[in-house]
Amino acid sequence: MPPTLASLVQHSALKLTVRAGEDRLETPVRWAHVSELADPVPYLEGGELLLVTAMTLDAEDPEAMRRYVRRLVAAGVVGLGFAVGVNYEDVPDALLDAAKEERLPLLAVPRRTPFIAISKAVSAAIAADQYRAVTAGFEAQREMTRAALAEGPAAVVARLAAHVEGWAALYDASGAVVAAAPEWATRRAARFTADVERLRERPAPASAVVGGAEDDDRVELQSLGSGRRVRGALAVGTGAPLGTAERYAVHSAVALLTLSTERSRSLQAAEQRLGAAVLRMLLAGQPDHARAVAGDLYGGLLDAPFRLLIAEASGETDGDAGGDPLAEFTESLESAAARAGEAVLVVPDTDGRLVVLAADGGAVVASCTAAYAGKEAEDAQSVVGLSAPTGPIAAAGAYKQAEQALSVARRRGRVLVEHEELATGSILPLLADDAVRAFADGMLRALHEHDATGRGDLVASLRAWLSRHGQWDAAAADLGVHRHTLRYRMRRVEEILGRSLDDPDVRMELWLSLKTTSTPPTT
Repeated sequence: MPPTLASLVQHSALKLTVRAGEDRLETPVRWAHVSELADPVPYLEGGELLLVTAMTLDAEDPEAMRRYVRRLVAAGVVGLGFAVGVNYEDVPDALLDAAKEERLPLLAVPRRTPFIAISKAVSAAIAADQYRAVTAGFEAQREMTRAALAEGPAAVVARLAAHVEGWAALYDASGAVVAAAPEWATRRAARFTADVERLRERPAPASAVVGGAEDDDRVELQSLGSGRRVRGALAVGTGAPLGTAERYAVHSAVALLTLSTERSRSLQAAEQRLGAAVLRMLLAGQPDHARAVAGDLYGGLLDAPFRLLIAEASGETDGDAGGDPLAEFTESLESAAARAGEAVLVVPDTDGRLVVLAADGGAVVASCTAAYAGKEAEDAQSVVGLSAPTGPIAAAGAYKQAEQALSVARRRGRVLVEHEELATGSILPLLADDAVRAFADGMLRALHEHDATGRGDLVASLRAWLSRHGQWDAAAADLGVHRHTLRYRMRRVEEILGRSLDDPDVRMELWLSLKTTSTPPTT
């Protein structure tokens, strides 16, 4: 604890006596300062014990003393030490009354106690307090270092919470809480996710102090990461500002957690190289070799149905403004996997895309579909194609499914498309792009121009005949015309188009053209 007025009064060598402000003696003293100026306020910082002999003060003037004491209190002076037996045999009543009125602690300093003795006592007490704080900080550092080596980041968070006598929480790069202590702090820490996200937008290292919603917590956020990109965040909640010892502990925790984060990234790079080898073997039709290489790291992922995801950036991005969308996508998937305790394989491919292998029905697939399903491409910076559930033997097929789903997502302006949508839906939405529409318009243009002259209704007749699979009577009945009239119209269609309706390819192209031009674009 720093020195207080009470500790100075209790100092046997100083012989100080309390004359006013007895209820404020527990106030910490930042320094002891001697000044005989009538107005010492410009030279004070606050927190001082001011020592005076009243050499230049009219200490017996009540009004002058009231003004003097009020200025001292406004400047943050915590106490006034008055030397008795020097210029005044005792504390003048005017000064004593003013001190009592403003509740400013007033200490009588006997003649045999030099001011320098008080200054030395304050300085020694401050030095001792700082030494205790530094010692406690180093002890906290040693304890957290042992915890980091033996148990990991969660243990560091637990030790830190105990040292600051509050709570602490660790957030990953996505802003999710991955560790908190004490146990009840998890829900409280979750309320600061938005503050952590704002902190991530600033270059590391960054910090912020925010207020809590309960118990008037003072919550300090510190970013984690050695580069400009924030890799995580640490939150520390206390009932009061951090002291020196607590500050040392927080700085030590930040350093240890940053080292842990960077070490984890090195391990992730090695795991990614191993994952790339596993993926190449799966796509090459070598599931047994892939399983042998995967070992314990990815082996469990290959023992159950999995899905393949392919993601690519949706357009040009500004690295400074918008960041790397695929890096953020990777972080979100890996964070979901870490929270659920499941494996995920993320591999960049040569086309600048990401290939992800994740457990079917697991947290990774769920977080991806929950975040992106149903959104339009303009709402996100990544586009994702998701395969159907599969196994190691059919991995190459799943890769093609994911590519097809990604292509459809691009064409439809969607953020995520699952392959199941393609298998159960209609083929027509897949054809609803500008190139297909241009083909269809060109295919039918001559027929529309013919109908525009009022010489027949060839387009409607063609549609009715194709929908009835070439059955003349049924199609004619749908149109309300004689079958001979319909036969004449179909011959005119062949003449105008220069193509035979007996050719199944021609009938298919005409039917798709009719459906494409009559169906609005689907997004």
